[in-house]
Amino acid sequence: QVRLAESGGQPVRTGGSLRLSCEPMGHKYSANDNCMGWFRQAPGKEPEGVAAIWPAGGRTYYVDSVKGRFTISRDIAENTMYLHMTNLKPEDTALYYCALDCYCSSGDCMTDVDYRPRGQGTQVTVSS
Repeated sequence: QVRLAESGGQPVRTGGSLRLSCEPMGHKYSANDNCMGWFRQAPGKEPEGVAAIWPAGGRTYYVDSVKGRFTISRDIAENTMYLHMTNLKPEDTALYYCALDCYCSSGDCMTDVDYRPRGQGTQVTVSS
């Protein structure tokens, strides 16, 4: 399994923006990659899929709570997957992870929160 390195998280005020990055160690993204994405886990809560992308078709998927605020993208030249987050809210506070797998059902897909090995994650803390 490919190890992933997440970065870009930091404390931010409500309404602020961040861009998270995910780099695969010893692996190069390609246009034919399968679905991948981001998930998060807040203290005391179950992990939650946040956003997913099918690189081949460019399809993206988002959990309802972040639609219109978060954007997932990839830059093959930079070998990095991104999560652009805007209008951040305190409920977005969590440790954010990326994963190279998704599950799909009835035409909808989301990042597999059971993907292993997990990277170290990157902490996003949104204060009011």
